Amino acid sequence: MGSLSRFWETTPIEQLDRGQWEALCDGCGKCCIHKLEDEDTGELVPTNVACRLLDRRSGQCSDYRHRHAYVPECVRLTTGNVHGIDWLPSTCAYRLRAAGEALPEWHYLVCGDREAVHRAKQSVRGWTVSEDEAGELEYHVVEREL
Repeated sequence: MGSLSRFWETTPIEQLDRGQWEALCDGCGKCCIHKLEDEDTGELVPTNVACRLLDRRSGQCSDYRHRHAYVPECVRLTTGNVHGIDWLPSTCAYRLRAAGEALPEWHYLVCGDREAVHRAKQSVRGWTVSEDEAGELEYHVVEREL
């Protein structure tokens, strides 16, 4: 890829067009994991429970275009709110670029391979369960940094 095509390195996140914005998503699916709030500390604690619409193998939403019809609480990430969402995974490309940081080497825009995120163990593949099968979230807390 030439330097002109590496938009994620040269274009401020606020100036990305729709296609570039969508391309930033690495397909990890970690933003679609349910989190619980610790009543004492206010800290968000991850579970291994994924949104019912998340394809837990690909890390992609199974109905991205209509997700709000099925999951009204789904947060629509935008250039306007990305700076204020503190629960995004530490590896999230949106979070990294909003902070002026580089994308990880396993991000497909960097390496050209959509499977690299899974090989790097940075996705939901292999350790999550759908909320439709999970039951009480309290029984699904995981010791995992997202």
